[in-house]
Amino acid sequence: MDKRQAFGSWLSGPRAAAEDMGVDFGYRGQQLGLPESGPGAIAPLGRRFGALFIDWALCLLVSYALLSGRDAQAAGNWALLVFLVLSLLTVGTVGATPGKLMLKLRVIGEGGVRLSLPRAVLRSVLVVLVIPAVVWDRDTRGLHDRLSRSVQIRI
Repeated sequence: MDKRQAFGSWLSGPRAAAEDMGVDFGYRGQQLGLPESGPGAIAPLGRRFGALFIDWALCLLVSYALLSGRDAQAAGNWALLVFLVLSLLTVGTVGATPGKLMLKLRVIGEGGVRLSLPRAVLRSVLVVLVIPAVVWDRDTRGLHDRLSRSVQIRI
């Protein structure tokens, strides 16, 4: 084996090296039984970040106007609590926050079932903790989704 090829695969990561050896990982969501594209497919990262941005802006607005006494720094702290409540109420009932609905996304349980309230609570708390949400698997599901056995899909 050429040393440059081995060095290149090391820089590309273990997935690229495995693919070079012929391992087929399939498309994102295949192991979950989801379609490759269209409604029901794994939600793209851009839409998910967009939905998060919309939800966070909404939470900041609510906390600034109603809870913080118009103090911007306090509004940021209150926004975290508002975000948790928003996530609990919306993901636990309709399966999507306002930002997700605007961008046509939904949170469902593995197997296509509605996310139960305890799993929605676990997911929401883990999202607020941030770290579980930025640790992804090969299907771009965050640790918060894996632990709550949920998946974000396009609708």
